[in-house]
Amino acid sequence: MQSPSSSHGDAVEIVSDTPVVIVGGGDLDAALLNRFAKDGAMIVGADGGADAALAAGVTPDLVIGDLDSLSDVSAWQQRTRVIRIAEQETTDFEKCLYSVSAPVTLALGMTGKRFDHTLAALHAVTRYGGERRIILVDGVDVALSLSGGFDIDLPADTRVSVYPLERVDFAGSEGLAYPLTGLTLMPGLRTGTSNRALGGPVRIRTAPESSGVYLLVLPLKALDILISASL
Repeated sequence: MQSPSSSHGDAVEIVSDTPVVIVGGGDLDAALLNRFAKDGAMIVGADGGADAALAAGVTPDLVIGDLDSLSDVSAWQQRTRVIRIAEQETTDFEKCLYSVSAPVTLALGMTGKRFDHTLAALHAVTRYGGERRIILVDGVDVALSLSGGFDIDLPADTRVSVYPLERVDFAGSEGLAYPLTGLTLMPGLRTGTSNRALGGPVRIRTAPESSGVYLLVLPLKALDILISASL
């Protein structure tokens, strides 16, 4: 892990060679968070998300944010490394994203409870999801940010939704009940909700000139498959 200089004022840039789990204050699966911690992932509390992680039995390796919702900052400074980033142009989730990079980033507790927080998480994924693999995790689904093509092996009848966060032009697909070939997906125009895997390889290809960010949404039980494919 290294910390080069940053262009975000009082931020840092930390590079992890293991998956990073960013924890927010939304709906959180404590058992899943504990599993990631035991597997050696770097756990990052997004401001008050650190309190949620601690309540779930996990002390984050880092706490990042403007610290306006973190309980007892001085106590936290005794537990772990706390990084305060004062700028108010981004959410705490975004602060974590631009401060910490990894082969794959999982976000727990970024959806559910407050709808505006869920929308803010999707905004952050739109901004950063074209450059890195971000997986939003909730109690029902997992959603991987993508720009460009993707390959994954899925059991037959797995629910597969392809949800655009920007305009995305698709050149083709294989292994889906409803092909994406020649489709343009865009918020307010058309989405790819509730497609279905035929079983085996699923291949998605976007048009060469298309760089928009979209989400590949799968059931929670497919999380390990999604992480492996992302790596």
